[in-house]
Amino acid sequence: MRQPGDRAPAPAPLSLVQDLANTWDIEAGRDSLRTAEDLTAFCATRGMTVTCTEDDVAAARALREGLRDACQAHTGADLPPPVRQALTRLFERAPLTVAFDDAGGARPAPAHGLAGADVLVAEVGRVVLDAVAAGTWPRLKACAAHGCRWVYYDHSPGGRSRWCTMDICGARAKMRAYRERKRPG
Repeated sequence: MRQPGDRAPAPAPLSLVQDLANTWDIEAGRDSLRTAEDLTAFCATRGMTVTCTEDDVAAARALREGLRDACQAHTGADLPPPVRQALTRLFERAPLTVAFDDAGGARPAPAHGLAGADVLVAEVGRVVLDAVAAGTWPRLKACAAHGCRWVYYDHSPGGRSRWCTMDICGARAKMRAYRERKRPG
């Protein structure tokens, strides 16, 4: 998925979370998860073989918005309790297990028997846990511009980026702040 300002995307596999969150482009008013077929295709392009229903679309959208809010919290905003509760309910339906390989290595893996959006939720859960362990999870952020909220990966050395791109959202915010300071008061 192309990023604003040609910003580099999140590293794999964290790009799954970034791409899911950005299936709703707020500024353009485009939602690429409108139908069960859209969700099935999204999952397929990310290696998940799943058939989705319209109920799954609602769950995937709830996951998407919860993840966007969690990424917004990485910029210093609070994650509202209702969002935390909604995410908890989604992840409770999609448990992870531990998978071992021939060399004795272990990793989280979606539990067997999951279907529909629960497959996506479990895979997102696995990716988030891996990102937490790697220390990359807090760098996945939502743009501070209210009309944007694009989820981007903060590659800056200090990890203090606030906007998806300085050229657009950052410049707008700075111009608004400038106008506020210059307003006669």
